[in-house]
Amino acid sequence: MEPLTPAQKELYDWLVHYINQNQHAPSIRQMMRAMNLRSPAPVQSRLGRMRDKGYVTWIEGKARTIKPLKVKKPGIVIKGAIAAGGLVEPFTDEQSILELPYVLNQDDYYALRVEGNGLVENAISKRSASRCAHEDIAIIRRLAPEETVKNGEFVAANVEGYGVTLGRYNLDFSEVTLTSFDKETPLKVPRTTVEIQGVLVGIWRNNK
Repeated sequence: MEPLTPAQKELYDWLVHYINQNQHAPSIRQMMRAMNLRSPAPVQSRLGRMRDKGYVTWIEGKARTIKPLKVKKPGIVIKGAIAAGGLVEPFTDEQSILELPYVLNQDDYYALRVEGNGLVENAISKRSASRCAHEDIAIIRRLAPEETVKNGEFVAANVEGYGVTLGRYNLDFSEVTLTSFDKETPLKVPRTTVEIQGVLVGIWRNNK
């Protein structure tokens, strides 16, 4: 599929968000205001090209019938499992969707199922390990290219020779300490063996 130009993508993303929030299509005038345009011609031109590329459709002769196509399902991709109190193997191939508010439908967010019962003091309820597994979800934000982790932040980290873990990060010269939520013996490894997968931003609890 031919990609959208920046101007077309701006309009397409706005349309998806507007329709998701309002459950109906906007008018041309509303699109003009949203795009800071003074006439309908640029909007109509963008819509025409977007339709040609297969991103939108509408019913000819009827107002407010624009429908975005190729819309990504709102939610966060669940990329696998992670340990609350230890290490597990790196991400699995699981690609299910956790349906959350549209505000989290962003490319830099993903989710991991939490295995273990070590998050008692950090928002996950106390349960047996068997009930906790595959019920609580850690929501992770990927770091921007120029962003660095601060000491004390909870991170998802891939540790060479171990796997992926969720813990409190602390860098001391050339050594990284990752302390699990249950405060068992922390993992201390060389800085060069740690790849930060993202920062923990929240926990989604399944109360079934």
